[in-house]
Amino acid sequence: MPKALAQVRHLESQLLSDNGYILKKYTFELQRHDGSWQQQSREAYDRGHGATILLYNRDKKTVVLTRQFRLPVYLQDGKGYLIEAAAGLLDNASPEQRIIAEAEEETGFTIAQPEKVFEAFMSPGSVTEKLYFFIAEYTENDRSSLGGGLEEEGEDIEVLEWPLEKALAAIRSGEIEDGKTIMLLQYLALNVFG
Repeated sequence: MPKALAQVRHLESQLLSDNGYILKKYTFELQRHDGSWQQQSREAYDRGHGATILLYNRDKKTVVLTRQFRLPVYLQDGKGYLIEAAAGLLDNASPEQRIIAEAEEETGFTIAQPEKVFEAFMSPGSVTEKLYFFIAEYTENDRSSLGGGLEEEGEDIEVLEWPLEKALAAIRSGEIEDGKTIMLLQYLALNVFG
């Protein structure tokens, strides 16, 4: 079934910020289902597209996660650390190229064949970013470094190797709150270990 095509006219934009990423305010008219036109105003944040990956070991039934500081989380809970799947912005690379590099930088594991499982808009009400989701099997022989991210990018990442059951329990307890990570853990539980 093809996607519905929105009817938009008189689209105008105003640049609000260009400090690393772009924030614009858009004014437009959207045709409603009854055929009438309604003027709307929205802000959209453009930070590019990204990719994320969950590494898993089938024999040990483990996953590799990261824990790192996130300022928006700190502003909400005063703690600031999130447990996540490795991820990064594409920065003009293909999703596959970027996620291979991110996996190695953040987790220390070298992977060759990431498996793309789906794509999703994570916050479509205000952010233009689309995420490409991957999984990949790993073994101890795939470890090339300790990981931890790139210091010049402000990364100070703790690498976690957890049993899948512990990670799934951490979703239920609220210890894992990151949307992309929850989606990948549930995908893995249903489609790889299910």
